[in-house]
Amino acid sequence: MHIPAARQTLIVFGRYPIPGKTKTRLIPALGPAGAADLQRRLSEHTVAAARRMAGRTGTRIVFCHAGGEQHRLQRWLGGGDVTYAAQAAGDLGRRMVTAIREAFHQGAGRVVLVGTDIPGLTAEGIEQAFDSLKRHDLVLGPSRDGGYWLVGMNRPIDLFGGMAWSRSDVLANTLERARRLGVAPFLLDPMSDLDTPADLDPLKPIGPYLSIVIPTLNEAAQIGRTLETAASVDAETMVCDGGSTDGTLVIARQMGARIVPCPRGRAIQQNRGAAMARGGVLLFLHADTRLPDGYVAHVFETLMDRRVVLGAFGFATDRRTPAMRWITFWTNLRAGRLKLPYGDQGLFLRRHDFQRAGGFPPVSIAEDLYLVRRMARYGRIALAPVAAVTSARRWQRLGPLRTTLINTVIATGCLAGIAPQRLAPLYRWPSKHE
Repeated sequence: MHIPAARQTLIVFGRYPIPGKTKTRLIPALGPAGAADLQRRLSEHTVAAARRMAGRTGTRIVFCHAGGEQHRLQRWLGGGDVTYAAQAAGDLGRRMVTAIREAFHQGAGRVVLVGTDIPGLTAEGIEQAFDSLKRHDLVLGPSRDGGYWLVGMNRPIDLFGGMAWSRSDVLANTLERARRLGVAPFLLDPMSDLDTPADLDPLKPIGPYLSIVIPTLNEAAQIGRTLETAASVDAETMVCDGGSTDGTLVIARQMGARIVPCPRGRAIQQNRGAAMARGGVLLFLHADTRLPDGYVAHVFETLMDRRVVLGAFGFATDRRTPAMRWITFWTNLRAGRLKLPYGDQGLFLRRHDFQRAGGFPPVSIAEDLYLVRRMARYGRIALAPVAAVTSARRWQRLGPLRTTLINTVIATGCLAGIAPQRLAPLYRWPSKHE
């Protein structure tokens, strides 16, 4: 009997990545965000293979997910050619049975369900599973840990009830149940999944999820509090120092930061730190800016939107005077409406996007503004729903009105194409660090 490819359904069984709740067995090796990021990458790999296969065969793709609302899944994996459905309640067997039966109920003639833990998965492997169902009622893709990475059926078969999924004999037990039901399964080639630290490649170094790059020059009074808020198992801190003569480096070393000696100049220092960073995500942080609680989770969630190329936190200062409240309001309005955050809000982005854009331009002022405008050519600028707290010392020293006017003139001048060196006399970066 010929079954049109359009009646084939591929179920991708996955979950929305959330640090601390995803790939929990890998957290000791990768950290909460690192483990979630691995889940993200594996899921994207699986969906990409599914799309390549579906493009050739017209197969329907259903991403059957645990966690995450549909709009978050669509901004992550895209829409149109993928249908999203929440997993049912119950153990793994109950959830798989429900998803498979639903696909048959909706008219599928062949159904294949695949997990998202298989780095070696290919479009050809999925297509082979569907082709095998032309001759067999059941197809299984064995995994080398005793389970299986794929199951396919051309009719509902009750195999999973009461299965002990955490054991190494899951495949053997499934084959025995199939034999009792009179079903002869077809076995695909075994593949390795990636679920525990032992599954990680021992030859591939594991870096942190996030690298925090902090340019410094005589910041002994501020750097301790900044590093304290940045401490996280998911992040490395890098102090890129332009020649401090106070206790900045002593404090930074005591707090476990990597010290990167640099020529003076914020753009130069940040580019040097980015070149030496080990994380897949970069966060550029001023030495007098404190990160919010749970900042790693906010960075992760902001960048889950595949359209976002740069994010920042909201703006706040450590003073609550009427003038500073007014400045805070208008700064957040500018950043939100114009998508123009400044460096004292903490700028974060994927390392490959930073490299694609060429890093910070070699200018003496407003390097953050130039980077934001450059990144806007590649995608969206987004703000996390929490604020970083920066020191109000420059507003105190120069006065709120004068500081705001200087910042506005420089930003307007840069956007109008005035050369940075002509604007530099208005505001030189070292003055903020005196």
